[in-house]
Parts: sequence; C-alpha cells; structure tokens
Amino acid sequence: TVLAATLFMVFFVMGLYSGAGSPTGLTQGQLAPCSNKPNCVSSESAPSDEHAVSALKVTPAMGEEPLLKVKAVIELLGGQVNYTDEHYLASTFTSDLFGFVDDVEFRVDSNNGLLHVRSASRVGYSDLNANRKRVDQIRTLLGSS
Repeated sequence: TVLAATLFMVFFVMGLYSGAGSPTGLTQGQLAPCSNKPNCVSSESAPSDEHAVSALKVTPAMGEEPLLKVKAVIELLGGQVNYTDEHYLASTFTSDLFGFVDDVEFRVDSNNGLLHVRSASRVGYSDLNANRKRVDQIRTLLGSS
C-alpha cells in the first residue's frame, strides 16, 4: 500500500505540474515539433515520423473561419480554448483523475486549404495514444478527412 500511495502522490504532483505549463505556440510560423516521447502527434511531422498525423482538410461546411468550427468541437469534447486568432488556436484538455493537461493546437494553412494540428501531453512519457485518438475524434466531428 505504501507503493500505491507513493505512485498516487507522484501522479498527483505531475498533474499539478502539467497545469502550470502553456502551449508551445508557433515556431517560425509552424507548430512546434514533437519531442522524442510518444505522447505527441503532429501534422507537421515528417510522414515517416511516428508522431505524424494527416492535416485536416478545410471544408466548405467550416465556413470562412474554420477555427470557429474547431473551437466548437473542442468545447463539445470538454476542452478549453485558451487563445485564438484568425490563423492559430491553442486549447487544453485536462484528464479527470490526476488533472494531466494535454495541449491541442491548430494552424490554418490557407494556401493549401489545411488545418495543421498538434496534440501533446505536457508531462509523462506515454499517453496510450490519447492524443492520436483525440485528433481522430476532432477530425470525425469536423467532417474532415
């Protein structure tokens, strides 16, 4: 039981720590690259990279401002939008049990009609594919292949 209590405290502290961070933002006009941990996916990773996911296609149903639709989907899924402008959106999702925070960011690529996405855990190593599943869920709800 001492081991279980110790693990609980470690996860609790990690949850508190992750809540104090912030999204990485844009780096030279693109979403930040993923670290070497498997708890991040990005459409701006090389296609052969284990972190790679496809960008979302902007569809006519998204209207003139696709990030407004993204915002609605994020809120529907229980996320919180922390920052948005016409080309970038930063949001967070917080786990129920320990309060781990994942950042989900979008960048509009108007020239190619795409929404680039990055979803990453702030702490820990593995996320049991939670970020990849979240991006897939957002893609489905937006009706974007």
